[in-house]
Amino acid sequence: MRCLGRNARPAEGTRHASAKPGMPGRRGVLRFPSPGEDWGRPGVTIARMTAPLSDEEIRAAVVGELVEHNATIELVEYDEAWPRLFEREATRIRGALGPKALQVEHVGSTSVSGLAAKPVLDIALVVADPSDEDAYVPELETAGYVLRIREPDWFEHRCFKGPDTNVNLHTFSEKCAEVDRMLAFRDWLRTHDDDRDLYLDAKRELATREWKYVQNYADAKSAVIQEILARALSS
Repeated sequence: MRCLGRNARPAEGTRHASAKPGMPGRRGVLRFPSPGEDWGRPGVTIARMTAPLSDEEIRAAVVGELVEHNATIELVEYDEAWPRLFEREATRIRGALGPKALQVEHVGSTSVSGLAAKPVLDIALVVADPSDEDAYVPELETAGYVLRIREPDWFEHRCFKGPDTNVNLHTFSEKCAEVDRMLAFRDWLRTHDDDRDLYLDAKRELATREWKYVQNYADAKSAVIQEILARALSS
């Protein structure tokens, strides 16, 4: 369901265009700097990780049938074709939405060279208002994308599956903190092999366990993600 797992919610002053609150008491807090605040100073803080998503929360977010995974997680070695597949999807998305696609980014593990990953491309799409589904969902559906996740309480997140390549198309609004977080994590792993290897070790260990839902696996990675992201945002 999520690229980085649901371990953060908007805080006071967080860069979040829709200004809708997250789920109080459920997740740790990721706070981005206020105007004039230095990224390298203690204003950038990541608080504790709290509870993972419950089965009820996962069911409530899924559009259509919820299928249990009940298995380990397949990780494959980095595939040099992934950047090319992303560019193909980005071209298709921009072709469908035109100027409504404000930003299209390759995120998640498949965007980091040398990092083993589930063979699923994560893409972040920024539109003006994800909650206004009439403004962009029909165009994406015409292009073959299928809406599978709707989370009004979490950055108005929507997630679509791709028409052929296995894709998770995560849709957010402008200046959404989660997009900043995804890009910061991606860019840090691309340039810091030690943290890339730390993350890979955690992924490989967790992937050997059996998970009822893939989202449970994503949530289990939250601790190591927060550790790495703290370094990325304070550097």
